[in-house]
Amino acid sequence: MANLRDIRRRISSVQSTQKITKAMQMVAAAKLRRAQEAAEAARPYAERMEAVLANLAAGAQGSDTAPKLLRGTGSDQTHLLIVATSERGLAGAFNSQICKEVSRILAVREADFSEVRLSFLGKKGSDFFRGRRPEQIELMHSVGANVTYG
Repeated sequence: MANLRDIRRRISSVQSTQKITKAMQMVAAAKLRRAQEAAEAARPYAERMEAVLANLAAGAQGSDTAPKLLRGTGSDQTHLLIVATSERGLAGAFNSQICKEVSRILAVREADFSEVRLSFLGKKGSDFFRGRRPEQIELMHSVGANVTYG
């Protein structure tokens, strides 16, 4: 059986661990709040960008002089996926979730016998697919370290 000194030492150790855990929770809450504020600040930008792209696509629908990328070809046998990942690996599961979703989309499109081409923004996505599907890679572009939204 533990003596009184061991019990007090254990209580002190647990209290110290609780203080450290509480500080870590406060830091994580502050980071989460900042990330949520950044995402909310980017929402008007994303909504406006969606409206601009929809307007461009609608305006180019019947035009013969519009670029082929905007007006389309009338065939949906070839698909272009633009994959945006990070340049470095410090994004947790962000890159792996994007690559997993792209792989799922590729499997669905290939089941429909569609051709899928891949265009990458960021190094991690292109590194992932370079060894797996090099024949489908259309373009790889490094976005650099100074990309901000909002």
